[in-house]
Amino acid sequence: MSPDLRTPVSAEGRRLLELLRPYLPVLKAEAAANDRAAVLPAHLFARMRKDGVMGATVPVDHGGIGVTRMHDVAVALRELAQADAGVALALHMQFSRGLTMTYEARRGAPNARRLASDILRQMAAGEAVVCGAVKDTKQVTALTRDADGTYRLTGRKTLVSMAPIATHFVISAQLHEPGQPVRLAAPVVPRHTPGLTVEDNWDGMGMRSSGSVDIVFDACPVPEENVLPRGLLEEPSDAALAGQTVSSITMLGIYVGLAEAARDLAVATTRKRGEPQPGVRTLLAEIDARLYALRCAVTHALAEADRLSEDHSGDPGERGRGMMIPFQYAKLLVNKHAVGVVDDCVTVVGGAAYTGSHPLSKLYRDVRAGGFMHPYNYADAVDYLSAQALR
Repeated sequence: MSPDLRTPVSAEGRRLLELLRPYLPVLKAEAAANDRAAVLPAHLFARMRKDGVMGATVPVDHGGIGVTRMHDVAVALRELAQADAGVALALHMQFSRGLTMTYEARRGAPNARRLASDILRQMAAGEAVVCGAVKDTKQVTALTRDADGTYRLTGRKTLVSMAPIATHFVISAQLHEPGQPVRLAAPVVPRHTPGLTVEDNWDGMGMRSSGSVDIVFDACPVPEENVLPRGLLEEPSDAALAGQTVSSITMLGIYVGLAEAARDLAVATTRKRGEPQPGVRTLLAEIDARLYALRCAVTHALAEADRLSEDHSGDPGERGRGMMIPFQYAKLLVNKHAVGVVDDCVTVVGGAAYTGSHPLSKLYRDVRAGGFMHPYNYADAVDYLSAQALR
């Protein structure tokens, strides 16, 4: 049987689903209240830290479950999203950091290997909750070097999901050193670092249970051994696209899951009403066709990402493009058609779905977040994909 977005392809992926499924009824029961209050359900994450979920993508030799397939992570996030997409988005942070830290532990520079291995073991033990922070606000987050060799981190990041319970942050920053070209870097900053503030300012339209707050860095000291090096700012390398793909592609499962949940609500409502009108039957058929196409596209993009993530034999730039291009094709389709599916489900259900208390209202707001997820937004994705066609 061909891989499907509803089924894991590895034993480790199946184990992760077994661990997550007991959480689904609780997530569904709490979803509306957490959405209204914009609250991340920290008590559920505390349980996940104890039962091994937070170490799902940590290698077995570091104490984790050892999920390596991005396909399987997307499958797990898809099921979670059908219960509460905000929680799925937050948990994605931990899962993706496990995947990227595993790469650093195996193929990074010596100091990166030591740092990544230490964090992975803490993740597996339930001691580390790790967020990535990418999006700047008004100023670019920058690392500068002090006379003693210590770095200082200054800036502000926004939309940092799961930040209210995070113990560590992996920050996208620019590295400024005297007499050197500006480089990119990823400092790893513990929560207790002086000058680091996690704000309580999340008030999103959707994904309200994700805890996507701002974090502020006011000259935070960062030891050199906690800085993961990246490439030159002015000479971006396509090789870096591989890491960006691994960090983000599994989120596609969340938005497919949201569209599927909306579809199930629309079908259940239609069945209760008796024989549907021809227009409703047409919409339902088109909804299922689009969902089939989305699952196929996302499954293929994940398969390419999984295949190339393990293949380091060729040109690194070609590998990066080979992962990013299918990802962006699938993301563009999901951003458009998952939103369209939920919108059509609102049409099928009718005016009742337009009330704030109706489950479709939450799905409608949550699914719209996909277009803002890194990388890329719509305009940047169009620029990137059209450049591939025209180069």
